[in-house]
Amino acid sequence: MGDQFKPKPSVWRATAPLQSMRQQYQHNGQINSTSNATALVAGRKRAYDAYSSHNPNQTGAATQGRAPPPPPLRPTSVNSKAADEPPRLVASRIEYADGSVVREQPSEYSQRQVFAATPSTVDPLLSLSHPAYGLPTQFVANFAALGIKAIYPWQKQCLRGPGLLNGDRNLVYSAPTGGGKSLVADVLMLKRVLEDRDAKAILVLPYVALVQEKVRWLRNIVSGISRAELEQNEQDEKPGFWAPRADKDTIRVVGFFGGSKIRATWADFDIAVCTMEKANSLVNTAIEDCSISALRAVVLDECHMIDDGYRGYLLELMGTKLLCLGQPVQIIGMSATLTNIELLKNWLQGHSYETHYRPVPIEEHLVYDGKVYAATTTASLLKTVTQLESKSQFSQPRLQPLRIIQSSDTKEFKDPVRNAVVALANETARAGYGVLVFSNSRAGCESDAVLISRVLPTLEEADPFIQEKRLDLLSDLRSLSTGLDPKLEQTLPFGAGLTTEERDLVAKAYDDGALKVCVATCSLAAGINLPARRVILHGARMGRDLVGPAMLRQMRGRAGRKGKDEVGETYLCCRQADLEAVVDLMHSELPEISSCLISDKRRIQRALLEVIAIRLAVTRESLDDYVSKTMLAYSAEPQSIQDHVEASIADLQNMRFIDIDDDGDFQATLLGKAVVASSLDPEDGIFIHNELKKALQAFVLDGDMHVLYNFTPVHDLDGVTVNWKVFWYEMQHLDASGHRVMHFLGLKPFIVDKMLSGGILKESTDKEKEDARRYHRFYLALQLRDLCNEKPIHQVAEKYDMPRGSVQNLAQTCEGFAAGMIKFCETMGWGAMAAALDHFSDRLKAGARSDLLALAKITFVKSRTARIFWDNGLKTVAAVANADPKELLPVLMQAQPNKVKLGAKDEQKFKDKLLAKAKIIADSANRLWQAEMQLEMEEE
Repeated sequence: MGDQFKPKPSVWRATAPLQSMRQQYQHNGQINSTSNATALVAGRKRAYDAYSSHNPNQTGAATQGRAPPPPPLRPTSVNSKAADEPPRLVASRIEYADGSVVREQPSEYSQRQVFAATPSTVDPLLSLSHPAYGLPTQFVANFAALGIKAIYPWQKQCLRGPGLLNGDRNLVYSAPTGGGKSLVADVLMLKRVLEDRDAKAILVLPYVALVQEKVRWLRNIVSGISRAELEQNEQDEKPGFWAPRADKDTIRVVGFFGGSKIRATWADFDIAVCTMEKANSLVNTAIEDCSISALRAVVLDECHMIDDGYRGYLLELMGTKLLCLGQPVQIIGMSATLTNIELLKNWLQGHSYETHYRPVPIEEHLVYDGKVYAATTTASLLKTVTQLESKSQFSQPRLQPLRIIQSSDTKEFKDPVRNAVVALANETARAGYGVLVFSNSRAGCESDAVLISRVLPTLEEADPFIQEKRLDLLSDLRSLSTGLDPKLEQTLPFGAGLTTEERDLVAKAYDDGALKVCVATCSLAAGINLPARRVILHGARMGRDLVGPAMLRQMRGRAGRKGKDEVGETYLCCRQADLEAVVDLMHSELPEISSCLISDKRRIQRALLEVIAIRLAVTRESLDDYVSKTMLAYSAEPQSIQDHVEASIADLQNMRFIDIDDDGDFQATLLGKAVVASSLDPEDGIFIHNELKKALQAFVLDGDMHVLYNFTPVHDLDGVTVNWKVFWYEMQHLDASGHRVMHFLGLKPFIVDKMLSGGILKESTDKEKEDARRYHRFYLALQLRDLCNEKPIHQVAEKYDMPRGSVQNLAQTCEGFAAGMIKFCETMGWGAMAAALDHFSDRLKAGARSDLLALAKITFVKSRTARIFWDNGLKTVAAVANADPKELLPVLMQAQPNKVKLGAKDEQKFKDKLLAKAKIIADSANRLWQAEMQLEMEEE
């Protein structure tokens, strides 16, 4: 009969101490969560038949009605007693409509099983090694090593579109999530980079997490590809071809995003992977200094975001500038949620391609009142809602559900929606599949995660392989500079509430199969790339509002990935009050995209100011030509566009951003150039200019608050929730320097007292809006002050009632904004101010006081770790460089914030990991020390 009928190992979860759970609940019973999502641990797959129909939590193979004894208890890093654990819960049974219990059929599936990422084929053009694609052998081998041994027919058709492979035409295309759309862009972009040793490419992504992931992917793709070898082949064919430079042999992939620790320039990369803001700034700089001539390809991923007025419009600004260059730059736009693709095709003057192919089919379901209905077509959805709500005795027979989720007498599962979410997640994890649950809030995430953990099998029933993986993960998390957060240890949170390092570790564990369940906020759907057999939506709201069709499609598109699942499943669990709206949402068409440049005057103002400042267009005729190449020109009335351009030019002159010279040409003023250099909107630039001008007159330098205030962003402050109780407390404990800064900024203590008593911060007039902006910025500056004074991220998050990941994101955002402020001051000629800001920028990156800045340059030595090195006498880079790694081990042990009991074997593994880290630290310190000595010798 084969191994498929053998009993499968059990699943496992992280046990949560009751005391820790009680601490989650604070004011009015609300959960004080530190994460936007939670991943739970589960083990290998086994058939669902292994569980008794009377007790779905019973584990082990069904052997004459009895389960086998659990494996011996292994040492664990979860430091809790059985008496402190919350009581076990039983998930509701899921039955077929005829009353039989749902049972998974035996399968060879395992989330860790490796499948080819693309199907085998006999069509020679479905192989990237075919001469038609002209790709290096190593390039094809790298794709094969990552599981891509052949391409899909739609990818072949798209790549072989007119003028694409040779770079003569631009391309915009649409393919479903998981359909392999990134490969097309990767191939075209890398072909352009390999055609010329000086060629460069830019890939634009909306989120930092996606940028970091793509950098890792591309570095694997270009690994081992040498331009010298490629040029040698050309030299053999072309006698006299010049010899290659050794420092340009490799293809360099660099990430550009806010908070990036690498200050890379245009000369430091061959492929730049950027956020929208960084890409636009990079293009501006390259056009201004004429280095843009090396650019050969630009990829705009998620290009449906072009009509996002907050950030996405930067894609239109950048794309239009590229169209005006008059040089061969291939623009490649792609998305999974494009409708009016013809508009983008006409704007980019290129080729378009659409496919609905998806290698893994998705089965969609609607869950209502504990019943699961098929939701495969619009007709069935409409039929579902009308028949469910029909009360007439003469109506058609009610639509029969596919399955029924039994109601529960347990108080935690009285809510039928939560009961359904937990039951479906439990069923999936027990069968050994990956499941992704989307909740509508951070509190909802943690609540769902805790309840799911309480129905999964216990630690004692863990599979040894998964235990090993789990202990390795906990060890890695402990060794991070932020330590292992107690709540992370409790349920292994995953998502926007985590720090970047934690997210990477947990995502890898989930992708490897060590973790099985992730609970995330809806907003995280576009920023993750995790496979899931089943996607469960706990409602269809983001906060109070329904998600849009594009967001819903992105969440559902996470189900089923080639190489991971044979099929994908989605379950949207909704309430009675939302039923009609949810059904409408599920079958609604995606909205058409359009330009948003004139929906807010600041956008068209910024567009015109940028092209004038970088001297891409300085006459009225060239400005009109630029505007004619925008997407706006293809989607709005010419007269309306003309009126907005006229008004914007007048506004820019009134704000003193541009002047007209003696020849009648437009030119940017010093202030206008500073605004563009710092990537600010014009109105934000006015505010910053006024703030910095006042600071020049009375800059408070006997403390940190004034500098840090100037590091806090001026945009998107509506999303900053001020805890006025914390604000008031911190205000009371400010030193004299901090109070002078408040007075200088016009922040009044009685206003804070009023807000503490339930007052409202008025924002009716321009002055009131500016005042409110200052209160918000000062509140963020208080958090930055704590970070710069070496307080760990989790302590700052707890103090200000924010997710830890949000605190880290704040620090990274402020690092990017600080860089913009430094550029602003340098452009304005305020050298002393720029120098002061630059010094504090280093402190913000290090998360440490000035005395630790040198140590903080060492790999893995940041903030708290640097302070412990200092306290142990390792006060210089030279001292660390000359220390034996074994001498560093006890120091690193002191730097671990959480002391969790481990068994002897696991404690030794943990020490071995720290010793390996100590060796890396010593090597990094040696390199820095040698560089310092070399610099001293050159200065002598």
